[in-house]
Amino acid sequence: MKMDQRVWIVVCIVIGMVYSTPTESPSENTPYDSEFCHPLVIGHRGASGYVPEHTLGSYALAALMGADYVEPDLVMTSDKQLIARHDNELGLTTDVSLRPEFSSRYRNKSIDGNEISGWFTEDFTLAEIKTLRAVERIADIRPGNARLNGAFEIPTFQEIIDLVKSLQTSQKRVIGLYPEIKHSTYFQSVGLPMEQSLVDILHGNGYEGSHAPVYIQSFEINNLKNLKSITQLRLLQLYDSKPMSPFDQIVSGTGVTYGDMATPDGLKEVAKYAYAVGPDKSYIIPRDANNNLGEVTSFVSDAHAASLKVHPYTFRAENYFLPEEYNSDVSINKQSAIGNLAAEIQAYFDAGIDGLFSDQPDIPVRTRSSCTRKALH
Repeated sequence: MKMDQRVWIVVCIVIGMVYSTPTESPSENTPYDSEFCHPLVIGHRGASGYVPEHTLGSYALAALMGADYVEPDLVMTSDKQLIARHDNELGLTTDVSLRPEFSSRYRNKSIDGNEISGWFTEDFTLAEIKTLRAVERIADIRPGNARLNGAFEIPTFQEIIDLVKSLQTSQKRVIGLYPEIKHSTYFQSVGLPMEQSLVDILHGNGYEGSHAPVYIQSFEINNLKNLKSITQLRLLQLYDSKPMSPFDQIVSGTGVTYGDMATPDGLKEVAKYAYAVGPDKSYIIPRDANNNLGEVTSFVSDAHAASLKVHPYTFRAENYFLPEEYNSDVSINKQSAIGNLAAEIQAYFDAGIDGLFSDQPDIPVRTRSSCTRKALH
């Protein structure tokens, strides 16, 4: 897709959809599985391979490309508003460093055990956040996206819901929401817990019950268990690398690692509170010493045996992220060049996954078998 085409598509979609009349959300009585293709395609941070992540433009483009779900990462402002950013540190994805009026907000903080310097959402009101503009996180790999720096503001979760409902009207199909709660333990420690606020917003917008087109995800455990007690919406346990532990488990001193949670017994424990698991894709097909795909593990079959769906992350089309065997053969800007993501995706489809997160959702949509969606009426 050429840059000028991308810009016009995104601008027209966002202007048109934001101001159209939202449709009603599917009720709990709607047969959930009839609304979506298989495997599910989740627009990771929207269509972040084409447009700066976590913007209304990115989410709109993901839906236009056929994504079943759009995925906003959620953090909180000082006045308790949920906004979409991958991290609570704003320096990588906004122009805050160029704003002299906020220079005094620069802080050094410990977030999930990591020392981080920058500007943090919890030190800004929503009104202040709305003065910032989004920028591309990985401009060296996605220079085309960087040409859209400054084109979009930072959306609230409610604005994303409004956009999705409008897109459902224009696309005449169900589009799901797949929010991730970021840094749950940290935000609780500073008096800004997100879980109840998230549930209140979702329920208030008609997303209730296990058939609603929503998954709530987290890398932590305790907040998902808490969520299970206050909502019937589907929950997904994310998995970081095997030696690591969820931060809430570090704080409580349990010693539980993601590797422990990936064993057959560990997956059975996860199934007590979660409907699905979201592992790093290496849990399913690790890479060998030459950075090629290795042998398929038993993770998918073990998860299915525990009655868990499997939605791995993250599928990206640039050579930088792909197995060596699927790299395109170029000598200039090799890391930014687009390789054969479809081939990698097909390997995971063949491994039996139930869905995936992708920065370029159009590619998995084209790769999976054709299917018939049930239209909204």
